[in-house]
Amino acid sequence: MTEMLRAPAETKYAEELDWLESIDDGPKPFSWRLSPKMVRLFILGSERADGLPREVAQKWFGDRSFVERAIVTLASDRGLLLIGDPGTGKSWLAELLSAAISRNSTLVVQGTAGTTEDHIKYSWNVSAVIANGQSRASMIPSPIMTAMEQGVIGRFEELTRSTSDVQDALISILSEKYVSIPELDDDNIVFAKPGFSIIATANSRDRGVNDLSSALKRRFNFVRIPVVTNKKSEAEIVRFRTVELLRRHQIELDVPPTLLDILLQSFADLRAAAASAGSDDEKLESALSTAEQIGVLEDAILHSNFFGDRSLRAQTLAGSLVGSLARRAPEDLAILNKYWHGVVEPRSKAEGGSWTEFLEGGREAIKTLS
Repeated sequence: MTEMLRAPAETKYAEELDWLESIDDGPKPFSWRLSPKMVRLFILGSERADGLPREVAQKWFGDRSFVERAIVTLASDRGLLLIGDPGTGKSWLAELLSAAISRNSTLVVQGTAGTTEDHIKYSWNVSAVIANGQSRASMIPSPIMTAMEQGVIGRFEELTRSTSDVQDALISILSEKYVSIPELDDDNIVFAKPGFSIIATANSRDRGVNDLSSALKRRFNFVRIPVVTNKKSEAEIVRFRTVELLRRHQIELDVPPTLLDILLQSFADLRAAAASAGSDDEKLESALSTAEQIGVLEDAILHSNFFGDRSLRAQTLAGSLVGSLARRAPEDLAILNKYWHGVVEPRSKAEGGSWTEFLEGGREAIKTLS
């Protein structure tokens, strides 16, 4: 794990998953490694009422009903589609579900404009075909076909970014649960084993790029993941990811709670401004998601560690926020400038302290980028 830039969930939490599996006496659908209750516990964390001899940390922060519906869907014969704005934790939830159910979250197809039918079915090893002809040995199964053969979860990221031809190829897989290989005379059908399912994700901001057909929609259960707006939940997510971030980079750095409060409040203010904006030109291009908050914080922490005095300061946080959110010039800079003058400046005068440093850091960053 120390030699991986980013370990998959089943590796990162391997010891915990082994322990949960050892104490799990609940009914398990198909070839699941954990029962549905234990899958939920692994993702949402343990509570005192669970009566476990050790604590299981919460890994995904959101409504319990979303996780339960996702688990129930995967226990059926339908696919699961997690849909929502960017940065709402769809991919992380899909990874955790796959890790808990199958102990393998790496059978992933990334949907793009260049994704082809071969990426979800199979392709051929040209050298092996030339040497020995077409056979199962010379075939290269896709991650989805591998998931079918093993009876585990396959993942499809950004489904609506792929073309309609690719989406249509999924219909037969989700309906018939097998893939035909017409190039072969014998052994030319791969049947899905019990336990196979697909978790797909879709960005709700990609509506109109490659809309899903009604036929494909019918084969998925939709779980909509909203943007986290509850300050308490969002604070928990940011703190959780901050601890992970410091551990991963092996950084010992003080992150004052007051600066986390400033970051959370700034994003809440900017979301409120976006909600009341009359047109898209008056909104930041950023989705202002929790994931983007974490990105701002990571940038500020690394800058403070490498170029500061190893202590996070409000001025550095302000510079990271402006640098991360000012994607369009001059539109985004104008919106941020308005926010700094209309909201941050009055708050600085009223509350002082870190808000004053945050005001100065933001002004300097906006001036540099203008």
